[in-house]
Amino acid sequence: MRWLGIAGSVFLGAVLLVAAWTKAIHPVAFAEQIAAEGLDGILSAGAVVFVALALEFGLGLALLLNIRRWWVLVPATVLVVFFLFLTGRTWVNELRGIEVAEASCGCFGNLVERTPAEAFWQDLLLMVPALILAYRGPTRPGQRLPVARLALVGVGTLGGLWLAWRAPELPLDDLATRLKPGVETREMCAGQSDDPEYICLDALVPELDEGEHWVVLTHLDEAAFLSGLESLHAHSLAQAEPRLWLVSDVDPEELNLFSWQHMIATDVRLAPATLLNPLYRTLPRSFRVEEGKVVETISGLPVLAGMSGEDETSG
Repeated sequence: MRWLGIAGSVFLGAVLLVAAWTKAIHPVAFAEQIAAEGLDGILSAGAVVFVALALEFGLGLALLLNIRRWWVLVPATVLVVFFLFLTGRTWVNELRGIEVAEASCGCFGNLVERTPAEAFWQDLLLMVPALILAYRGPTRPGQRLPVARLALVGVGTLGGLWLAWRAPELPLDDLATRLKPGVETREMCAGQSDDPEYICLDALVPELDEGEHWVVLTHLDEAAFLSGLESLHAHSLAQAEPRLWLVSDVDPEELNLFSWQHMIATDVRLAPATLLNPLYRTLPRSFRVEEGKVVETISGLPVLAGMSGEDETSG
């Protein structure tokens, strides 16, 4: 029973740490998820981010280090039940025909795409059996506190919170998003294959399947995008290689107005926010594609003919 308890504790701790990691490296998306769930009523979404991450990192590390006292197991149980309540509520809302935010599907943040039903059942199967096992053969009352392991929990939790605080400034885009070198454009999709609104990037820009291209993800009002617009226009007007594409989630009327105001020659393709949001942390974000596969990503605009690369940073 004791070894089963240790196994359950370690597994559940690992699951909580993975969940905390995926959200800590993209805290902005986590804050949006909190707002979508309506969990920012008392504290701001930013404050809830750090409270939630402190709990996940702290409980995850304690369980991973087999600290199975009542003051660890009880909060861990509450956290697991809360996760299941959120995913269950989202699934029920979907079944009732209520539109649900894609960001609200589970405890693994924006990095993992799951339907509400998948989120509920996967969270249930990942965490509940391990939680039940963790209660087998717990630490007996009266035993000394594991001071060294508790110190590791404290240091690790502070480290996780520091990561979330500094993450927006760190070059973590390839870790925190679904866009990274090696990914094919046909794999960057929104929704499920049987969903009428299912869409992939290669359907929006089929030209990416052949040759070399640069793709810029942006909102049309982003200051960093507007500052480089003239050079982007010059590159496209010269029909220089590699070919340049802009992808944005604007509506057609806004795009027509923007094109009329700026007379931009670069091809612009419209994409739903559900497709673009998992691909970036900040905009603009650009990536180079060869024969339908991403070979390079950068935060900012690509360095092209006639463009200055002073403000570009590697992604």
